[in-house]
Amino acid sequence: MGQIATIGFFDGVHKGHRYLFKQLNEEAAARGLKPLIVTFEEHPRAVLQSDYIPRLLSSKEARKALLSAYGEVLMLPFSEIQPLTAQQFMQRLKEEYGVEVLLMGYDHRFGSDRLKHPQDYRRVGAEIGIEVLTSKEFSEGEWHVSSTEIRAALENGNIALANDLLGRPYSIRGTVVHGKGIGRTIGFPTANLQLTDPHVIIPCAGVYEVKVRGESGELRVESQASKAICNIDSKGLIEVHILDYKGDLYDQPLDIQFERFIREERQFESLDELQQQIKADVDSSLHRG
Repeated sequence: MGQIATIGFFDGVHKGHRYLFKQLNEEAAARGLKPLIVTFEEHPRAVLQSDYIPRLLSSKEARKALLSAYGEVLMLPFSEIQPLTAQQFMQRLKEEYGVEVLLMGYDHRFGSDRLKHPQDYRRVGAEIGIEVLTSKEFSEGEWHVSSTEIRAALENGNIALANDLLGRPYSIRGTVVHGKGIGRTIGFPTANLQLTDPHVIIPCAGVYEVKVRGESGELRVESQASKAICNIDSKGLIEVHILDYKGDLYDQPLDIQFERFIREERQFESLDELQQQIKADVDSSLHRG
């Protein structure tokens, strides 16, 4: 069976991306083709600009897992694709992967020859036997849904907006490492998280209501998520207090889903004052059910 493909980096796999994939699957069903999502292992700008440091909404592994819900995923090294012209890349998609139709994002361009207009891609496609379609643009309310807008929302602590544009809670993955142990001494033990991918964005400093999934004890059940309070300091240190959980999580991977911003980060005069504030944060989360 032939394939219909779309191409992009798809950081975060947000609502706009999923609107494109909806069109991809509709066209696939109508034409009797399989949907194929072509993406890249590394951020294109990281290849094109040696000094560029990516600020990502999802790790490579998380992005691939999210994309796989909408079709077969082909993840290619961008360094290998970057020198190819649009025609050379499309020829490769046709010959190696059986692509018969290409659905382009409404504002997407590719190829080292930097073709400017959709009709240019349609012309090149016609020459090699690929039909090129252009997707409809997604818009919702006053916000333009883009990875850039979501990054800005996270860096401003606007979790509600980021989650709305994503269409799901923003999440990060890390490994539990040893911290200073202060939380345990005041009755609120915390798991200190070291990100699996250091390029994934950490929301701005503050306290958040989160849900946690992991692989230890009752956290091993992937379909269940434990409620937790997450504190992020100004240096990006991530500490998570999991409600009603006792156990050793060191060296375990944890997924943190951000549900709600509770308050800004504060400095406390004493451990007793810190303890009282954490108790208030926990109570705020529990009272929300």
